[in-house]
Amino acid sequence: MTKHIDIASEVIDLEILGLKALKNALDQGFSDAVEALRRADGRVVVSGMGKSGHVARKIAATFSSTGSPAIFVHPGEASHGDLGMISGQDVILALSKSGETNELGDLLAYAARFSIPIVAITCQSGSTLAKAATAALILPPAKEACGETRAPTTSTTMMMAAGDALAIALLRDRGFTADDFQGFHPGGNLGAALRRAADLMHGADRLPLATTSTPMMDLVKIISAGGFGCAGIVDDQEALVGIITDGDLRRHYGGDISELTAGDIMTADPRTAPPEALAGDVLALMSREKITALFVVKDKRPVGIVHVHDCLSIGVL
Repeated sequence: MTKHIDIASEVIDLEILGLKALKNALDQGFSDAVEALRRADGRVVVSGMGKSGHVARKIAATFSSTGSPAIFVHPGEASHGDLGMISGQDVILALSKSGETNELGDLLAYAARFSIPIVAITCQSGSTLAKAATAALILPPAKEACGETRAPTTSTTMMMAAGDALAIALLRDRGFTADDFQGFHPGGNLGAALRRAADLMHGADRLPLATTSTPMMDLVKIISAGGFGCAGIVDDQEALVGIITDGDLRRHYGGDISELTAGDIMTADPRTAPPEALAGDVLALMSREKITALFVVKDKRPVGIVHVHDCLSIGVL
């Protein structure tokens, strides 16, 4: 077992070195690549052969989910009709470690014929691909993690990171937001975490509310009827000024509670969330504060309440 862990550690160390080398090698070529991608009115057409092709598919998916419509076109299939999928408004992002992948030849010729810009990710600055490119991101020399066969390992990790960096730089240039991302990614845990408190909350008709002068015995009924284990305390302007939980009631049980009001035992300035708060942030706040319900407040007034189960039921983690 120790031997296997040592091998894994060696592989990861080599790939980390490759990523560090990539970071240190970033230059104007990266900015030129982002600009070429940003200027295109159409899609990002990502292509590569073999292991580079597998990385290219992932990069295309990342671009698409971050606001830059993208497709993967296999270079072999491109030579047999799929070139027709590429328009003059598109930009091609081509991946090849050597920059001499034969299968990319027809794609490059097609791009030159119709003046379609090419962004290259390659290890060879003097390669056919790099020379044909409008902008080239040249990966620095790095030792492959598989020394026995020199199979693409470190180089594909660097390609993947370069693709992620291009996608995020383009996202920020275009002002792409979490709202936009949620529109493209409504499913799964990530999509759930990007929903808003306003999407999850129980509305005004479900709010367990009382005033500071509400007698304790009435407060017990309000909390029980609400079903959230708490009640919000509002002032004369209907602003939320405090909260009382069923735990607070238990702590005061046994004394003469008949003379107490909500204002006597409430916790002032409770934790709240605005309607636009991300569901993931709402759940994180409840977990951090060890609370099970959170009032949603707008202009200091409670407009809803979110229970921890509301987050968990839609897959927020």
